[in-house]
Amino acid sequence: MRLEARKYRFDIHRAAESIEAFCRGKNFADYRTDELLQAAVERKFGIIGEALARLHAEDPETASRVPEYRKIIAFRNIIVHGYASVDERIVWGVIEADLSALRTAVASLLAEASAA
Repeated sequence: MRLEARKYRFDIHRAAESIEAFCRGKNFADYRTDELLQAAVERKFGIIGEALARLHAEDPETASRVPEYRKIIAFRNIIVHGYASVDERIVWGVIEADLSALRTAVASLLAEASAA
């Protein structure tokens, strides 16, 4: 496996950990009224989607093992290119419902890369 593919895995995991840390102890009302928190979370989701898109270009088999990887990449595109239409309820919903599964999947991929 190429070094870049490992880097993308690490970047995804680190960005997901950051989102979790930023949002720890927060609720939707906090998120909705905190522009700085929103900007930080959206930036990290952008990194996740971009790193996953690059991972897919370099190693499609590995990227396909990330649940909903195509939706994650599409979500990144909305955040980056459709910034005016980003719905904070959807972003918060992704944090609550999907972030943990993403972290688990990527942690597993990182462990495999370390063992190789």
